Amino acid sequence: MERAVTPEASGRPEMTLQLTIDCADPQRLVPFWIEALRYVPDPPPEGHATWRAYWEAIGVPEDELGDGAGELPESIMDPKGLGPRVWFQKVPEPKTVKNRVHLDLKVGGGRAVPLALRRERVDGEVARLTALGATILYAMDEPNGMDYYAVVLQDPEGNEFCLV
Repeated sequence: MERAVTPEASGRPEMTLQLTIDCADPQRLVPFWIEALRYVPDPPPEGHATWRAYWEAIGVPEDELGDGAGELPESIMDPKGLGPRVWFQKVPEPKTVKNRVHLDLKVGGGRAVPLALRRERVDGEVARLTALGATILYAMDEPNGMDYYAVVLQDPEGNEFCLV
C-alpha cells in the first residue's frame, strides 16, 4: 500500500505561490489588476482593520513599513482560490527594461475554439482593458495557417502582459 508523503515527512517545507509585481504606485495598479484578473482585494487577517495594523501587531518595525504601507489594499487574490495571490510591492526605481516574466491571460478558449471566435474574445478583452488604462504594444497574428492570435499590452505602469 502506497502512502502519501507530506511535505513535513519528506523534509521539504510546505509552499504556496505569490506573484510580486514591483511598482511605483500600488494604488494605481491594484484596481486595474482586480478588473483584469477578476480578483478581489486580499483582506487583512481577522481582527485587524488593515494589513498595516496586522504588521504592527506582529512587530514589523515602523522603518520597514514606510508611509502609508498596508493602509489600502496592496495585494489581491482569486476569489475562487485557484490563482496565486498578487502583491504590488512599492519600489523606488522605475521600470527600465522589458519584463523577463509576464502574465498570459488566456481568454480566447484555446486552440479547440475556432480562430475567429478566439480573436473576437481576445479583442473584446483588449477593449475592456484599454478602457481601464492598458496600452496595446502589438498583436501576434501569425499568417500562413499558424492558427495563433494574441495581443501584447502594458498595464498602467508599463508591465507587459498578453491576452491569448
